[in-house]
Amino acid sequence: MALKKSDLYSSLWSSADELRGSMDASQYKDYVLTLLFVKYVSDKAKADPYALIDVPDDGSFDYLVTLKGKSDVGEKVNVAIRKLAEANDLQGVINNADFDDPTKLGSGKDLQDKVSNLIGIFQDMDFTGSKAEGDDLLGDAYEYLMRHFATQSGKSKGQFYTPAEVSRVMAQLLQIPAGTPKSTTVYDPTCGSGSLLIKVADAAPNGLTIYGQENDNATWALARMNMILHGNETHEIVQGNTLADPKFRDGDRLATFDYLVANPPFSWKTWKNGFDETYDRFEGYAWPPDKNGDYAFLLHMVKSLKSTGRGVVVLPHGVLFRGNTEATIRTALIKRGLIKAIVGLPPNLFYGTGIPACLIVLEKRDSSSRTGIFMIDASKGFEKDGPKNRLRPRDMHKIVDSFMNQKEIDRYSRMVPLAEISDVKNDYNLNIPRYIDSSAPEDIQDLHAHLRGGIPNRDLEALQPYWDAFPSLRAGLFRPLRDGYSQLTVDKADVQGKVTDSNEYQAFAKGTADIVDAWWADKRKLFVDITSSTSAANLIHDVSEALLEAFRPRPLIDEYGVYEQLMSYWNASMHDDVALIVSEGWDGAAKPRPARTWKDKNNKPKYEDAHIVTGSRATAKRWVMDLVPPEYVISRFFPKEKAALAQLIVEQEIASQALEEYIDEHAVEDGLIWEAVENDKITRSLAAARLRVAKREGADADEVQGLQQVIKLYDAGAAAKKAVKEATAKLDNQALQQYAKLTPDDIRALVIDDKWGGTVRSRIEAESAALVQSLVARLQVLGKRYESTVGELVEQAEEFSMKVSLHLAAMGVKP
Repeated sequence: MALKKSDLYSSLWSSADELRGSMDASQYKDYVLTLLFVKYVSDKAKADPYALIDVPDDGSFDYLVTLKGKSDVGEKVNVAIRKLAEANDLQGVINNADFDDPTKLGSGKDLQDKVSNLIGIFQDMDFTGSKAEGDDLLGDAYEYLMRHFATQSGKSKGQFYTPAEVSRVMAQLLQIPAGTPKSTTVYDPTCGSGSLLIKVADAAPNGLTIYGQENDNATWALARMNMILHGNETHEIVQGNTLADPKFRDGDRLATFDYLVANPPFSWKTWKNGFDETYDRFEGYAWPPDKNGDYAFLLHMVKSLKSTGRGVVVLPHGVLFRGNTEATIRTALIKRGLIKAIVGLPPNLFYGTGIPACLIVLEKRDSSSRTGIFMIDASKGFEKDGPKNRLRPRDMHKIVDSFMNQKEIDRYSRMVPLAEISDVKNDYNLNIPRYIDSSAPEDIQDLHAHLRGGIPNRDLEALQPYWDAFPSLRAGLFRPLRDGYSQLTVDKADVQGKVTDSNEYQAFAKGTADIVDAWWADKRKLFVDITSSTSAANLIHDVSEALLEAFRPRPLIDEYGVYEQLMSYWNASMHDDVALIVSEGWDGAAKPRPARTWKDKNNKPKYEDAHIVTGSRATAKRWVMDLVPPEYVISRFFPKEKAALAQLIVEQEIASQALEEYIDEHAVEDGLIWEAVENDKITRSLAAARLRVAKREGADADEVQGLQQVIKLYDAGAAAKKAVKEATAKLDNQALQQYAKLTPDDIRALVIDDKWGGTVRSRIEAESAALVQSLVARLQVLGKRYESTVGELVEQAEEFSMKVSLHLAAMGVKP
């Protein structure tokens, strides 16, 4: 069975759990990533005798498995990994973690168990097919670990990682043509863990030749492993300080590259330490400030680009507007036409800092004829992800679309002429808010409306896109009150019904559904034809871009919001489904499988969550349906049985509610069944015991009847519960047997139409419904705001004041 992305992530993070507490994330990541690397290259070597990594028998992961439980497991793991490193010139790269270090892993049995458990977590993973046709499961898992390690490493130790979403945007902004040969070069002078370089290479269909330099030795080792894990074995990643000792040189000049990306350390105060002036990196520019290295890195990058080169760099917003020598450098860069675009990013995206950053797009080609800089204010587009913010698929796509098409969007993007930037009022200041006002329009309170009533037409005209989509709706909701003001003709509470019941909205909703249906029907064959050679990345690109284009001309609905609905489902579930089909085939992926089992630290059995459990206790069989959960099989093949079960569940709920209400009414002090209550609780057995006593003692007839009634209600609830349980078990068995009868067409219909199609449709419907909720909410706010004039409020206040005075007088209180 193919390894699902979510299962892989869970297993990898559980490996970190073995170490958490004894060391911080910046240390334990070395252990987890080292074992991940050894497992990956070992599986690849077994599957491919021509693999570029040589795995000796006593340096393989299989050999590590034989060491589990041995008293000297830590020492022998170190030896094995060192042999693997020596066989591939990876000394200092993969053998930095000491698996026999008692200060980090404990001593004696503690160390023995931790290392053995770590090996065991990786033991059942199979990476032989982890990189299939551009769909990099292992690479994604590595990114997952890096992101989590960066999150937990704290402010000073998370800078080795550029968030994957930012990396993807940067890669797209480079605009690498489809036919670009692999010999084309890309360079990152501060490459960290190498993830940014990998994203750029992945954006080129034929790949790129990768060069990178990283100052920190441990992070350089991460980058080397990262390259190999992503299938970029022929990289050149070197260790050293780029400013003090640039490793890529052409004689006494810096080597130049076709493309460049970088996320250098922000505002590095000690950048001048050891700086080598040999390479004239600041020639023609002012010298950067002694205590801030932002422009030192930027000018190094400019110098490292070929005459036709293009680059994207992440820098703090301060580089756009700081004065003195930085202003002089910025002015020179603008005058030379080297800055093509600037993208303002949301705050708190990066690990190690919460300050907002920007992307600066550099381009030397046609720099002399550049007449403007394209600016994008993307600072508002993000989602919260734990302690950090994160770009969503919609945010990434909107940035790239706007840049690629030079599309001007109100409050978001515009081409700013150099004449405006150089104007005396701006003086080459590139602070984005000078040129793009992305703030929300002010919600102005209308004094005349408060005094005389009515809703300002100005507020209604701000909703013009809705009136354009629903031409008669405004007239159906409002009537003119006086010049410039209107009045609601329905109660505020009835606004939603008036909108959703209108023929125009119904037609709009149907039109939206028709677009989705047409798009899905057009792309359905792509899903039907999924085989072992399908690229999941190419598949979702084709499908999602078609959806985006289908909704671009649609009024009101944000095409990027619709795109987000598809992509969030893809990332959460659909991608795993496609990967499973690619690996196992449609038939294999649809077969029920036994739930996975394992032992916890107390040697007790643990079970994976199952969709269907047959039998009980020792004889129980637990089944998991990864691709086709049983609810879809039941809905398609057993609709009558499903409806009957639903009715039984309703009856159970009614019985339960009747019992609850009866107890609430009569299990109170002096109530009919109060004598059966113990410790503020009543059960059937307590009621039965009290009934026997009551009969024996000749208790009040009402109490006897009350006890009999509550017992009857308990029995009715138990019978209803039993009926539901039996019907559920019967339906589960019917569904389980149905899997063996499913034809290839059945499986595709269940997955493509019922599961994927149904989910995507409901998500897009929710996106459309949210638009209406936004309109309704705004109209209700306006209606409430101006429903009472100031005069009416004064009269109400005076009336309430009079009532209070009368009440006080009646109580003998003098005002």
